[in-house]
Formats: sequence, C-alpha cells, structure tokens
Amino acid sequence: MSAGASLGGDVAAKILEAAAAGELDSPCFVTDLPSLERNLALLADVQRRAGCKILLALKGFAQWSTFPVVRKYLPGATSSSVHEARLAREELGGEVHAYAPAYTDGDMREMLTLADHIVFNSPAQWKRHRPAVEQARRAGREVSCGLRCNPEHREVDVELYDPAAPRSRLGTTRANVTAADVEGLDGLHFHTLCQLGSDALERTLAAFEAKFGDLIPGRKWVNFGGGHHITRPDYDVEKLVQLVVAFRRRWGVEVYLEPGEAIALGTGVLVATVLDTFTNGVPIAILDTSATAHMPDVLEMPYRPVIVGAGEPGEKAHTVRLGGLTCLSGDVIGDYSFDAPLAVGDRLVFLDMAHYTMVKTTTFNGVRLPSIALAHAAPGRPGDRRLEVVKRFGYRDYRDRLS
Repeated sequence: MSAGASLGGDVAAKILEAAAAGELDSPCFVTDLPSLERNLALLADVQRRAGCKILLALKGFAQWSTFPVVRKYLPGATSSSVHEARLAREELGGEVHAYAPAYTDGDMREMLTLADHIVFNSPAQWKRHRPAVEQARRAGREVSCGLRCNPEHREVDVELYDPAAPRSRLGTTRANVTAADVEGLDGLHFHTLCQLGSDALERTLAAFEAKFGDLIPGRKWVNFGGGHHITRPDYDVEKLVQLVVAFRRRWGVEVYLEPGEAIALGTGVLVATVLDTFTNGVPIAILDTSATAHMPDVLEMPYRPVIVGAGEPGEKAHTVRLGGLTCLSGDVIGDYSFDAPLAVGDRLVFLDMAHYTMVKTTTFNGVRLPSIALAHAAPGRPGDRRLEVVKRFGYRDYRDRLS
C-alpha cells in the first residue's frame, strides 16, 4: 500500500464532518466515486493511446458496488480464484481472466465455465488440465490459455510482495520451460512489480524478452501483470504508453495490464472512533477498528496510513499510540500526533484505504467488519458528497465462516 496518493483534502474533510455528525457507521470504509472515476478515466486514456487492455485485479479491489462505474472504462477483470472469477462474471461482466499457482480438477471444471483467459503457473499444470480445456472448447467455450513466466528480475524491495524473489513459487523460470511446453498456449504472462513506475517495467521487459523472447512468436497476447502504479501522481504515463506501443509493434501481440492498487489508489478512507484513552508509558487510544483485522498491511507491509489532521510523533502537541480492538498484543496502528488530546467519541479518518483493505479484512476475535459506503457527487454541486452505506455486517457474517 502507498500513501503517495490520497483523497482530496476537501472531500476527506467532508467525510470527516459527516462522520463527526453521526451520519456514518463506525468503523466504515468509504469509497469516493468521483475519485475512482478519475482514476478509471486516466486508465482508459492509457488503453486508448497504447492500444492495450487494462483489467481490474480483484485481489486489490473487489468492491462490487462500484462495478457500474468500473465497467464504463475497463474491459474486464482478472481473478486469482474461482470465487473471484465468479464475482467478475456475475457482477462486472466483460472479459474474465484467471491465474492461480495451481488449480484442483474441481476448480478447473468450474473455472472453465467462468473465465475467458486462464494462465497456468507451470508446464505441468498446463499438461494436467489441457484435456479439460480442450473438452470445454469442443463444447463451445472459447478459452484462451497462457503460461506465467518468471524472468528472475527483481524490482520489489519487500520480499513478502516480490513475485521474483529467490525460490519464488510464482511462474516458471526459463530453465524449466521448452518450446514444446508452450505448444497450444496463446499467451505468456509475467509479474514482477509492486507499487512501481514505468521505469521498472522497462527493465522488466528487457529481462523478459532476453529470457523468453524466443517463445513469443506464435503467441496472441502477453500479459504484463500487476504492480503498475499508473494513477500515482508522479507515475510516467508517457513512458508506459511508449513501452506498450513498442512491444506490440515488435511482437505483433495484444498486451494486457492488470493493476489492482492503481484502480482505487487515493479513492477511499476508513472512518474509526476512539473508544478509550489511558496512559502506559505513552498515551494510548483504543479504536473501534483493528490493524490485524481491518488493515493487515499495516503489520505485514509494514505500512503507515495517513490520518486526516494528524502528524508524525512529536510533530504536533499531543502524541498518542493508536491501538486496535482485538486481543492481539501487536494490534497497533502506530504513533500519531494531534493538536489536542484525543477523547472518547472522536472520529478519525484513515486515508487511502480502498485497495488491499476490504479484500483482506477478517473477523478475528469476532470483531465486526467495517461497514462499506459510497460517496457520490452531489447533483449540481461537484465538490459536495452524498454518502450512502451499501453494506453492514453482523453476527451471521462471523458465524457463517465456520460451522
């Protein structure tokens, strides 16, 4: 996750004002539709000028109440499981792509009823499932298949998120694939990026072509994977367009990109409330949200979310440690400073919480999941917002995960 882009200050302030007035549930994710549409319009412009297709990666953003907006700009989605593929097929429409490190026979049978493109992680997976693919084709399903390649080129600093880290299980290295292994496949796929710019893609393309270029002739498409931070303010969009256009001309193939984070970057917030305050060496505030249950990248990445009106420790008059609601001792969001001491009932707004948050939430400890809301542009007043809560969670959401 990144704090490089965030919701406009005016919009965030209006959401905070509404939250303080009790117009929002707490905790609550709020996605700003005008900001989302601004990102989508930029991506649509890249598609038009580069002649490529950009897919919504559901692993990064799957808030399907926004799909009526998404489908106006993007041709489809990419999935990492049967459930994601079904969500794409039923709620978004358009092209449905799929990739997973491995498929069970049952998953493949179901995936072949849902997906238009299926990427296999290894030649062995392609060999195992090719009969099922060919059977589906004989039955009238047009399914295009490809192989994920590992160009063994590293760009990501955090190994947890590096698809090309040493001994990675994601993709096939050049030493483990032959020309015979890609017989019958329409495409190749690679993914080496995470929150990176087009300069990193340029280096990756050079590595990919050096190792797998001999396998491109005869293919119909190449998928450049995800991790492209296209909607970040300092991203070099022109370089991306040039790279895609040049690649298409060199190889005569269709190009796909599947960013997850770039779709919803800077479009959403998480609203939370202070439940208690006390001191134990430092001032501590307990919130009705949780790092481990509601924003796990805070602990995993690690990632420090920006809070409206807050500063770094010591920057403002009152520094406080923000703790989550679960019993995990490490459920700590971080230390922040404020102009005034926090009090029970204060509302906080965490920025840039649309991507890789809602998709990762858990019901650990039985903690209630945050509600989900949309912020619509008010008719005739584009700077104002109308808030709509579209989903609330309760006991059954916790109970029905288990039996």
